[in-house]
Amino acid sequence: MDTSLITTSTGLDGYRVVKHLGVVRGITVRSRSALGNIAGGFQSLFGGRLSIYVELCENAREEAYQLLIQHAQAIGANAIINMRYDANEVMQGITEVLAYGTAVVVEKA
Repeated sequence: MDTSLITTSTGLDGYRVVKHLGVVRGITVRSRSALGNIAGGFQSLFGGRLSIYVELCENAREEAYQLLIQHAQAIGANAIINMRYDANEVMQGITEVLAYGTAVVVEKA
C-alpha cells in the first residue's frame, strides 16, 4: 500500500472513493522491562525528554500502524481514510495502542 494514501482526512485530494470496505485496525500491547522502567525513572529525576519512553511509544505506534496496513491490504483496500491512534492502559505498566481507520478503494479522479 502506498502510505501517501493513508490520511487522517475523510478523503484524498485527487482521488475518488469507489468502495468503502469498513473499519480496519492494528493493535499492539506493550510494556517496558523492569530495567527500562528503572532507566526511565532515573531520567525523570532530571526532567526533560524521557527517551526510553519516547522510543517505547514510537515503536508501539509503528507496530500498530503496520498491522493496520496489513489488515487493510488483506481486505483489498488501497487506501485508508480517517486514520487515528488511541491508547489505553490495560493495567499498570501495560498499554494498548490502536491504529484504526476506514479501508477504501480509490481511483485517480
